[in-house]
Amino acid sequence: MFVRSYLRASTDEQDASRAAQQLVEFADGYGQRVAATYTENASGTRTDRPELIRLLNDAQKGDILLVEGVDRLSRMDAEGWSQLRNVISEKGMRVVALDLPTSHTAMGARSDDEFTQRMLDAINGMMLDMLAAIARKDYDDRRRRQAQGIAQAKERGVYRGRPIDQELRTKVDELRAKGFSVRRTAELAGCSPSTVQRIQKERTADVSVARR
Repeated sequence: MFVRSYLRASTDEQDASRAAQQLVEFADGYGQRVAATYTENASGTRTDRPELIRLLNDAQKGDILLVEGVDRLSRMDAEGWSQLRNVISEKGMRVVALDLPTSHTAMGARSDDEFTQRMLDAINGMMLDMLAAIARKDYDDRRRRQAQGIAQAKERGVYRGRPIDQELRTKVDELRAKGFSVRRTAELAGCSPSTVQRIQKERTADVSVARR
């Protein structure tokens, strides 16, 4: 059995690896070792997350998919979650989430009692489905409140869109001007390579407009 931890954050500006040590310590508490860690910045609503797909491709029967919370694994709609659950099941993996105590039994010794084990798997599956549904509802609720807030701000004429992290943009500009690569700039600035590329693209667009 290999324990494969999955870490996800929704945006490039968030630290997806934040909970890495917490997952390592959790596994240690059960005498297990995290054999591989898969980290990415992507929406939990997406089914095409590269690192999650890589994890599933690497996984073998009996492996553990370890996450901080079920919402880190999925904020998908019912169809998307059903597809992911089927893939995990077909791979013979078990999901263990820190926020789902019923799943923690998979980290310890397996029961020799087939009936007991099937009952535990059924309970865990039901709880996983419930938390996945709650995670999706939370996502939908926040999106709805955000849309309402933007609409109200537009009515008042005070909506300015997403604020620009000027400090980060300046830091990226300085590092790139010194000749650092995109990846090294991202490491030094504390953001993702895609954020560096986006800032550069925006800066190029700004310069282009200014020259007109």
